[in-house]
Amino acid sequence: MMILNKANLGSIADAFVSKPSQAVFELPEKVLQFGTGVLLRGLPDYFIDKANRKGIFNGRVVVVKSTDSGGTDAFEAQDGLYTLCVRGITQGVKAEENIICSAISRVLSAKKEWDKILACAADPQMQIIISNTTEVGIQYVEEKIDQQPPASFPAKLLAFLHTRYKALGAGNPGMIIVPTELIVGNGDRLKSIVLQLAAYNKLDHSFIEWLKAENRFCNSLVDRIVPGKPEEVMLQQVKEQLAYEDGLLIMSEVYRLWAIEGDEKVKQALSFAQADEGVIITPDIEKYRELKLRLLNGTHTLSCGLAFLSGFVTVKEAMADKVFGNFVEALMLHNIAPAIPGRVSPAEAENFGQQVLDRFRNPYINHQWISITMQYTSKMKMRVVPVLMKYIQEQKAVPQHMATGFAAYLLFMKAVEKNGDKYTGIYNGKAYPINDDKAAYFYDAWQQYQPAELADRVLSDMDLWDTDLAALPQWSEAVKSRLNALISKGPATVIAD
Repeated sequence: MMILNKANLGSIADAFVSKPSQAVFELPEKVLQFGTGVLLRGLPDYFIDKANRKGIFNGRVVVVKSTDSGGTDAFEAQDGLYTLCVRGITQGVKAEENIICSAISRVLSAKKEWDKILACAADPQMQIIISNTTEVGIQYVEEKIDQQPPASFPAKLLAFLHTRYKALGAGNPGMIIVPTELIVGNGDRLKSIVLQLAAYNKLDHSFIEWLKAENRFCNSLVDRIVPGKPEEVMLQQVKEQLAYEDGLLIMSEVYRLWAIEGDEKVKQALSFAQADEGVIITPDIEKYRELKLRLLNGTHTLSCGLAFLSGFVTVKEAMADKVFGNFVEALMLHNIAPAIPGRVSPAEAENFGQQVLDRFRNPYINHQWISITMQYTSKMKMRVVPVLMKYIQEQKAVPQHMATGFAAYLLFMKAVEKNGDKYTGIYNGKAYPINDDKAAYFYDAWQQYQPAELADRVLSDMDLWDTDLAALPQWSEAVKSRLNALISKGPATVIAD
C-alpha cells in the first residue's frame, strides 16, 4: 500500500478524502508552532489548512519538536501531510469527513536543528507563533537564552524573538503569539515570564521596549476532542477506504472552538479565522470560557456520579438512553444555562448547549464516566457552586436536577475500603476507585454519620466550598431527599421521577 506523501497525492482517489492542491506546497511559511501534538494538528493546523484551500491565509506552518521522544522521520516521509478523520454529530445527524491536511511545511528538532529554527526569525513573512507545551511548559526557568537550545519553552520563545529583533530591527513588526495551553490567561502569563527572562538575561532596553510594543501575547481558549489514532476497528476501516498508509492519521470530533483575545492587528494577521466560524477573535474571551466551564464541564460534573451509579460506562452510552439523555438535557438547559456567571444571553447559552449535547452523543468518542469523577470535589466547587448560588439567588427556587447530581456525588464518594492512600467504593457489588483529594474526608464521614447528617455536615463545611451551602434556601432539604431516594429506590427511579 502506498504511503501518504506529496509524490503520491495524485494517485490517491478523492472519493473518500479531501485532498490539497499542489499549489499549497509553494505557499510561504508564516507560522512557527511549538508542539507536534494531536490537539495542534486537529485544531489550529486544521483551521490554517481550511483557509489555505479557500485562498484566504496562504501560509504554512514550521513545527518545532521540543521533546526528545520520537523524531521527525514520520513527518519527513510524508512531507508534513496527515489525515484528519472528523467524526461526530451535528444537529442530531452523523457527520463524517476525511481531510488530508497540508498546513505543515516541515518539522524541526529543537535539539538538533536549533539554528534552522532561529533562521526562521529573520523571515519577515513569519507572523505568528502557536504553542501547546502542556501547562507545565509555561513556567519560569532561570536560564540563559544563548544555549543551543534553551531548555524551557519561554526561553526558546525569547531567543527567537531576540534573534528576530537583531535581524530585522526595531522598525519591523513583531509576532502574534497565541499559546493554547489550558491555563486561564495563558498569553498574559507567557508574556510575564518572557519579560522576566529578558531582565534575567540583561537584554537591551530597546529590545524590551520592542518586545512590549510590537508583539501581541494573546490569551486563548481551545476546545476540541482530538483522541489521536482511532480505535483499531475504525482505523482498519479507514485504511481500507483510503487505500494508503498514514502513520500520522488522527481523529477529531466535529465541534471546534479557538477563542482568541485580540485587536484589529491580531485579526489581520490571523486571517485564517475568516474560513471557519470556530475561530473567534474578540477583545474578551471570558464569555466562551464560562460557556465551556458551565455547560460542558459543569454538566459532566453533575452527571458523572449519577451516570456511573446507574451502570453507564461511557458518556455516549448514557446519552443513548432516552431517560438519562433527557435528564442531562434538562440539567444543562434548564438548571445551568439560566445561571451562568457573566454576560451570556439565553440564545448563546441555548446554542452552545445544543452543540454540547451533540458532542455528548458522539458515537465515535469513548469518554468514560469514571475518568470524569477524578478530583470530583474540586470540580464541583469550581464548576458548579457559582452556578448553584446564582440560580437560587435569581430564580428563588431549587434547581432540582442539580440537587440530584449533587446527591449522587455524595453517594459516589462513599468509600468503603482503604488501602494506604487508595480509596474504593462499592455499588451494586461493583468496586470502583475514588480518585479525589478529599477521599479520606468522605471515608471518615460516611463511617461516622447517617446520610442526612452527612449531607448537612458536608454542605455546611466552609473548608470545602468557601461558603455555607446548607444556608441556601431549601437546598439542603432537596439534596437530602434525593440522597435518600438514591439509596432506597436507586438511580433509575430517581431519574425517571
